[in-house]
Amino acid sequence: MRIRSVWPLLAALFLAACGNERAFLPSIHDADLSPAVSNADPPPVVTPPAPPARAAASWGIDLASDTSPFLNQLRHGGIQFVARYYRDPSSRLPRLTPTEAQHLSALGLNIVAVWESYSDNPAYFSYARGYWDATKAALEAVATGQPAGTAIYFGVDFNAQGWQLATVEQYFRGIDAGMAAVGRGRPPYGIGVYGSGAVCRLIKGSGLAEFAWLANSTLWAGDRTYRNWNIRQGTRFATLSFDHDADEAWGQYGAFQVAVDPRSAAPVFAAADQALAPPAEREWVTAALDRGLRR
Repeated sequence: MRIRSVWPLLAALFLAACGNERAFLPSIHDADLSPAVSNADPPPVVTPPAPPARAAASWGIDLASDTSPFLNQLRHGGIQFVARYYRDPSSRLPRLTPTEAQHLSALGLNIVAVWESYSDNPAYFSYARGYWDATKAALEAVATGQPAGTAIYFGVDFNAQGWQLATVEQYFRGIDAGMAAVGRGRPPYGIGVYGSGAVCRLIKGSGLAEFAWLANSTLWAGDRTYRNWNIRQGTRFATLSFDHDADEAWGQYGAFQVAVDPRSAAPVFAAADQALAPPAEREWVTAALDRGLRR
């Protein structure tokens, strides 16, 4: 019988005892590290979806005066909308009339409607005031030819804080109830709020307004941090010579155009140029709105 030599085995055991395990373990350099070859199809390359495109900005102005003397500037001013006011009959400032609305619409400009009445007086705001302001604003909107489903903004033109925010909230609850009442449960117009960041956050955030218009008053509460606006007010455009504020809008903001009668420059609704008396009762308001919205 052939006897194998044990010396190589003894040498390996001796080196291992001395801490040199490489004496009997295979070297890493001896391992086959080449990638395995597979005939399977490579995994598909997944391309992440592109972020949704944001709607382009619209540019406009708001002003307290009739735009009729400035139509030529508006035609070439590079803007897309004009914000004008509905007002209480006792106001000395001009309100939006059917004639002005037709002129603006004929230029292809959108109109943003705003109701304003003592909006800079904190003591004015209450549920009852909101209710009647909503009915009067809706009547003016119908008389002007504003299409149903578009928006009327209601102004809060002071830096409401603390308990004042609670009265502003009650005012908009009154607006919500008034709009529902004149439409017999189906409000004819959407509701927007104009005011500080704090006011917009409260009213739009609580669902009392669909649209928010952030006032250009950076020292008012919340103005620097509020981002959920539909319209943001600025200073003015240097290309326009008359007094105004510049505005930027994104997406939908409740604007509208009225039907234009090409045969005549006369107002479509002559009654809108007459002072509207405060409504005496809900039935009268509802009947007037029904007549106007059916035109």
